[in-house]
Amino acid sequence: RARLGLPKADDGKLPMAVGVDQRGESYGLLIDQIGEVLRLPEDGREDNPVNLDPRMAKLAGGVHRLDGQLMVVLDVDRVLELVPDAKAA
Repeated sequence: RARLGLPKADDGKLPMAVGVDQRGESYGLLIDQIGEVLRLPEDGREDNPVNLDPRMAKLAGGVHRLDGQLMVVLDVDRVLELVPDAKAA
């Protein structure tokens, strides 16, 4: 939620943690929930649509169309990119 610029969840549910290995480092990402785990073909990925929410578009690495819905593929490199605090500069 923080990386996507979304407000904090107020549903009382605790976040879940997902482990990610990236460039030899291990990270834990806090998420709201996990749906299905899918293995999708790379050639099915499309560029971000122009009307994708800008908060999502800056972290998205494309989309897949599944059963009439759009699944956004997060770019893990972008999600894990550390953004310097402008106030500290």
